Amino acid sequence: MKKINLELAVGFFVLIGILCFGYLSINLGRLEFFGEGRYIVHAEFVRAGGIKPGAVIEIAGVEVGKVKSVILDKNYQATISLLIRKDVKIQEDAIASIRTKGLIGEKYVEITPGGSDKLISNGGKITETESAIDIEGLISRYIFGKVEDKDKKNK
Repeated sequence: MKKINLELAVGFFVLIGILCFGYLSINLGRLEFFGEGRYIVHAEFVRAGGIKPGAVIEIAGVEVGKVKSVILDKNYQATISLLIRKDVKIQEDAIASIRTKGLIGEKYVEITPGGSDKLISNGGKITETESAIDIEGLISRYIFGKVEDKDKKNK
């Protein structure tokens, strides 16, 4: 009888440990089920510049969402689906830009709010976008002398 009680106690503690591990994994990983508390907004970019699903979306340096997906549409534009928190409202004249944290850091989407009274609803689209800057291209153009100084050109 003591052996059965001991095995039952050990099994109970193992089950509690697994439940605690699952709870911590979900909370620390910020996982959400069924997109709770978020809505989707789309934005088209000429060049996605290496942005990946799961990248951060910021407004004024504050994280307000995550990139859901990056796909190539029929017009050869990069369409990015953005998951935005429900409490954050985006105006229809907002600007979405792909930025880099630091010189060679991770990519993120920065949204600059607009001044319009009309808001983008779930499934709506941000029409004003700025693609990522190609740092490697700029550096190579500078090294090989294809970047002209405007002052020299005007003289």
